[in-house]
Amino acid sequence: MLEPWQDDILHEHPWPFLRGLFHSDGCRVTIWTVRPLAAGPKRYEYPRYFFSNESVDIMGICQTVLDRVGVQWRMPRRNLLSVARRQSVALLEQYVGPKS
Repeated sequence: MLEPWQDDILHEHPWPFLRGLFHSDGCRVTIWTVRPLAAGPKRYEYPRYFFSNESVDIMGICQTVLDRVGVQWRMPRRNLLSVARRQSVALLEQYVGPKS
């Protein structure tokens, strides 16, 4: 549980918090796929974000903050959070970006 003063900070500054999480225990990857078309195969590429952490508490705080800023996420495994929806990825691209 966060202390009230900590939760106040997260309400005021969610993006620096998320940037720190994704830059420390997350990654941004480019997924690709090939679709067969009449004119020949076409390769599609798109970014996706992952966050991995063994702490249920930290994962819960991350999920709560993502919900607050309107980022849709899912849990493919108990310790892995995935952001793949186009609008959600666009938000993370804008405010989190790739690791520097």
